[in-house]
Amino acid sequence: MAKRIPVALATVLVSMFAAFPAIGQPSNPPATAGVDLKARLTEAEKNPRQLELNIKAGSKVATFCANCHGEGGNSVKPDVPNLAGQNASYLLEQMRQFSDGRRHTSEFKQRLIKILSPDEKVSLNIFYSRQDVIYKPSADHALVMKGKVLYSDNCADCHHDDGRGTEKYARVAGQQTGYLTLSLKGYRNGSHARINHQMADSVRDMTDADIAAVVAYVSSMK
Repeated sequence: MAKRIPVALATVLVSMFAAFPAIGQPSNPPATAGVDLKARLTEAEKNPRQLELNIKAGSKVATFCANCHGEGGNSVKPDVPNLAGQNASYLLEQMRQFSDGRRHTSEFKQRLIKILSPDEKVSLNIFYSRQDVIYKPSADHALVMKGKVLYSDNCADCHHDDGRGTEKYARVAGQQTGYLTLSLKGYRNGSHARINHQMADSVRDMTDADIAAVVAYVSSMK
């Protein structure tokens, strides 16, 4: 049975599909096969004027995502990740994996991604990458300090000391605590929708208390 969308959200979606014809063509999704999205992204990032246009266009497309990921990519739900400040190339790759089924997501999100044009995908990711993260630092200083040590030992090699990641590894600095906790426990327990042996190896020996400490530190990072 298909998931029911709240009336208010459905109204917004209907109005926006009408407002953006390029997005509102589910029966004829734009062909992206053979389109080098990474090359388009790289070209846009080298051209200040084009970058400005992409950010503006991306802010419009991002309206579709705001119900879960929040305005400007700062999530309104603790178990939904922030997209603000993520590396644009990393986001582009995750979008590609959602679209082709390599990464699990809702049917609604998968269909939405598939009907975005190449330019809309590039613009959306550029927009999010340029947004500031709204931080919610932990008040438990001792827990944060414990998490700093664990992060340095287990996470920094990939996500970097500043937690801002790379094109290959996600930015974790300032990420939502609920999302981080669920993800780390999922990798540790083998219940995560994504199979990542490197992540699983990094957190295999962590206790719940260790994970709580890492989350407290990571979510406080700027």
